[in-house]
Amino acid sequence: MRKLALIVLVAAPLNALAGAQQYEPLADSVRARLSQQVSDRAVPAMHFRSSSDASRWLAEMDARLERRIPDRKQRLELLRTVHYEATRARLDPQLVLGVIEVESGFRKYAVSRAGARGYMQVMPFWVKLIGQPGHNLFHLRTNLAYGCAILRFYIDKENGDYYRALGRYNGSLGQPDYPNLVLAAWRGRWKYDGPTA
Repeated sequence: MRKLALIVLVAAPLNALAGAQQYEPLADSVRARLSQQVSDRAVPAMHFRSSSDASRWLAEMDARLERRIPDRKQRLELLRTVHYEATRARLDPQLVLGVIEVESGFRKYAVSRAGARGYMQVMPFWVKLIGQPGHNLFHLRTNLAYGCAILRFYIDKENGDYYRALGRYNGSLGQPDYPNLVLAAWRGRWKYDGPTA
């Protein structure tokens, strides 16, 4: 009985305390660009100046994430995908790690009260807006592709103002708590001084 309860607990989506991204009408050109970004099926690969730079970044982030994700294979897959999707969206991978920490606490199956899903807590309306019907927001690569594309969209919309862009991402524009938490995680726990791309 106890084993069954544990299986149900592990298999059930976990609630996240994230906010709700707000639907905003998009220009056709923006919708097309975001749609292309989340539809790409290229094999994720990290891009560094050298393989030793890649190894150092991966080892450093792996050690920081070990407490949150005990399975090393899962950690490395997440980190490689974060790096790929972040750099593809012209984002700092450590910023994305800060967003994931605050949004879902690194829980793949997290679900917010508003219905946001996965690591980056993407709202399902984005699938209809820029994706394809078969896209699963609990799938690692899909979730990160959407989350990074959406965050980049908001940063561009806010002319590089991370504070406002993060507020939009979380659906809490004008409230300081969420942007401050992400910025503190990014510049504190996930800060990395070596080359990231």
